[in-house]
This record gives sequence, C-alpha cells and structure tokens, in this order.
Amino acid sequence: MNNKPNSSRRFLLIAAAALTLALIDACKTPLSTSPTDEAPAQSPTVPSEAIPIPTPTVLIPVTGGGEEPAPALLEYRLLSLEYPPVIKAGSGSDVIILTLEVDDQGNITPTAVVGGNIVEGDVIEIPNLYATHNVTARAVFQVANMEVNPSDTIAQPLKQGRPVKFIWTIRAQDVGTYEAVVQLFLNFENRETGENDEIAISAQFIKITVEDFFGFSTDFVKTSGVVGSVLGTIVGFPFFKDIVKFLFERLTEKSRKNKRKIDKPSRKK
Repeated sequence: MNNKPNSSRRFLLIAAAALTLALIDACKTPLSTSPTDEAPAQSPTVPSEAIPIPTPTVLIPVTGGGEEPAPALLEYRLLSLEYPPVIKAGSGSDVIILTLEVDDQGNITPTAVVGGNIVEGDVIEIPNLYATHNVTARAVFQVANMEVNPSDTIAQPLKQGRPVKFIWTIRAQDVGTYEAVVQLFLNFENRETGENDEIAISAQFIKITVEDFFGFSTDFVKTSGVVGSVLGTIVGFPFFKDIVKFLFERLTEKSRKNKRKIDKPSRKK
C-alpha cells in the first residue's frame, strides 16, 4: 500500500520534467514571421552620373611659352589726326599728320582748330603683347584726283611706351571738295610661331576744300563762269553798241531836263 504513493509521485516528477524540457525546446526554435511582416524588397540603386557643367571660355590671345593662353593687358593710346580743311590749288604742298601717342591717363582730345588745321582725337585700346609679339603699325591715306606723297602704305614698328607718327603731303591742281579716308592697322607677329594677325584700328573720313589763288571755291567759280558766259553772249549781239548808245542818250537827256526845272525858280527870284 505504501508503494503506490511513491510511484505516483515519480510519475508526476517525470511528467513535470518532460513538460519543462518541451518548453525549453520550444523557446530555442526561431519564431516564424508572417509574409505581411517581411520588409519590402529594395529596388537596385543606380549610381548617379555627374553632369558636366560648362565653364565660360575667355577669348584671350595666345602669347606663346605654354599651352594655356595668358591674359593680355590693354594699352591706351591717343590717336590724333591733323589736316587742313581748305588748301590753295597749285600753291604748294600741305601736310596731313596721323599720330598714335601714349595716353596713360585716358585723356581725350576733342576736335579743335590749331593754326587753321583741324585736329581730331580719340582714345583707343590695343592689346599689350610687346613681350611676345612684334607689333607693326600701318597707315594708309586715300583720296582721288589729288597728289599724295607717299602714295603707298606707311609701316612703322610700334614699341611699348613710344609714339609713332605718319606724315603725308598733298597737292591739288583743281578747285573743288575732296573726300578722303585715313586708315590705321596693327599687325601682331608671334615671335615663336611666326604667325601674323592684323586688326583694323580706325578709319577716319575727312573733307578738304580746294580754292583758287584768290580764295574762290568751286561754287563761286561755276557761278562766275555762268555770268561771264551770259555777258559774253550779250556783248556779242550785232546791235549791242547801238543799244548802249541809245540808253546813254536817254539818261543824259533826263538829267538835263531835271537840271532845267531846278534852275527856273531861281531865275524868278
């Protein structure tokens, strides 16, 4: 009778131990997650490409000595033109002067009259490439039906800080108004490559009036010629002398009658 309680107690202990082992085994297994709890699949990322940003291009002359162009400084020059507005026909030569002076302060010479000549001035900007280039200034004076010396292009080397001057002599035989143009060019020769680059600096248009020895212009000469032709035609008439004689007699007779009228009252007194 005493063995039954012990056997039942052992059975309970074994059952409790088995239950405990089952619980421990259940805790070790990972919990299964439902499909709704799964993290969303990430789409594959594509590496972004860098968009090239265009850089501004600075147009500067290549001065040599390297692959990258060096910035050219500007030199300020005063361009002045002196010319006579009126000259005498066949009375000698007159002078036209074009000067390219150094103007560090940027002073502008306005149009003025000096000694009867007109002086026109303007400030220009040219690239300072004297260290790497040979700079040459070329000037041309063009006018029709007038003697110009020299008639060809004048070329002079342009040095930094030094002025250049171009001089022409002009002479005209016929009266009239002449239109002329004075042009200036600069030629840049690269000392390393020998390449030449020429740019136009200015083109100045002027007018020169040519008068005769007595100071008569072409308009006056044309008018005088017309009047002279008319007078010559009248004088050439066959009865011109008779007409002049008749008019002279009529004027003389009128002057005599007027004199008689004046003398009559004085006699009555």
